[in-house]
Amino acid sequence: MADGVSLPRSYREAREDFLLAATTAAARLRSVEHPLKGLEGEDLFVDVAEVGPEDATEVVLVVSGTHGVEGYLGSALQRAHLESLAGVAADGPAIVFIHALNPYGFSWVRRVNEDNVDLNRNFIDWAEPAPANREYGELAATLVPGDWSAETQERTLIEMAAKLEEVGIDRLQQIVSGGQYDHPAGVFYGGTEPVWSNRWLQAFLGERLAFVRRAAIIDLHTGLGPWGHGELISSEPPDSAAHARQADWWGDVTSLHDGSSVSALLSGDWLAAAPELAPATEITGIAIEYGTVDSITVLQSLRADAVLHANGDPTSPEAEAVRTQVRAAFLDDDPSWLATCTPRYRGVAEAALAALS
Repeated sequence: MADGVSLPRSYREAREDFLLAATTAAARLRSVEHPLKGLEGEDLFVDVAEVGPEDATEVVLVVSGTHGVEGYLGSALQRAHLESLAGVAADGPAIVFIHALNPYGFSWVRRVNEDNVDLNRNFIDWAEPAPANREYGELAATLVPGDWSAETQERTLIEMAAKLEEVGIDRLQQIVSGGQYDHPAGVFYGGTEPVWSNRWLQAFLGERLAFVRRAAIIDLHTGLGPWGHGELISSEPPDSAAHARQADWWGDVTSLHDGSSVSALLSGDWLAAAPELAPATEITGIAIEYGTVDSITVLQSLRADAVLHANGDPTSPEAEAVRTQVRAAFLDDDPSWLATCTPRYRGVAEAALAALS
C-alpha cells in the first residue's frame, strides 16, 4: 500500500485526495450529492470508486465515514489503497470504495449526521416500534445539559460517576451508547425514520450487489480501544455461519453479542442489516475499530458537541474549540498513529481479497 499518506485536515481536502487517487487508479467513479452544505459552504457527496471487473461476482466494499469524523482515518486508508492499485491489472474481485457515507458529519467534524442521528443506530426495522431505552432517559439531562460551563461539566460528571458506581462500567456503556430513540438532542440517537445516508445505502447495495454472489464489507471506525489497535468487530452472533467465516478469514474477531468487544451491543447497526439489504448475496462484513484516547475523553467530546448543536451556534468562533476536541478524540494527527493503523487495514483487505478469489 502506498506510503506518504497523511490524515486530511478537512472534508474538502479528503474528497479531493480521494478523487485524485481514484483517477490515478483508473477507477470507475460515481458521486451522489447530499442536499446540505458543509462547514466551509462546500457541496457534499458520497463518492464511490470501483476498481476491477465490472461484472465480478465477488466484491470487496470498503466504507469510510459511517460516523462522520471517523472518516478522516477511513479516507486516508482508502486513498492509500487506491494509490497502490495504480497500474495494477484489474482482475480478481472488484473493490468498491464508498467514501464519506455520512458526508455532513465528516465535514462538520461530528460523529452524527445532519439530524443528530448516529447512522449505526438508524438501521432498525422501522415497521416495528423503536427499541426502548428507559435508563438513557434517566440520564438524558445529565449527558446533554442545557449549557457547557465548567460548573455544569463538574456537576454532570459527578452525577455520571454516581450512576457508574450504581450499575458498573459495562452496563453504563450499554445504557449510554447502545442506542436511544426518544431524545433527539442526545448522544447515540437513532432517529425516527431512515435518514438520507440510510436511504442511499439501501438503494446502492440493492442495485450494486444484485448480481454479486459473495461480498466482503470493511467498515472503518475510530474511538474505542487501545491507541492505534484495530479491533475486528463482528455484528453477528458467535454461533452464526457469518461469524465463522469472519473468524476463518481474519482470525481474532470479537462480537457485539457476547461481551468480547470494546463496543456495546448496538440497536440499528448497518452491518447487521446488510444481509437483508442484499439478500441474494453472501455477505461477510467486519468493522475495524481503531483506538485513540480513553473512553471518558471520547464521551466528553460527544457531549460537548451535542450541547453545542442543541443549544449553541455551530458557526460561531467558539464552536471551533469543540470541533478540535472531537477531532482529537477520534483521530491522532501524529503520523505514527496512521502508520500504526495502516497494517491492520492492509491485512484485513488482503485477507478478504484472498478469501473471495
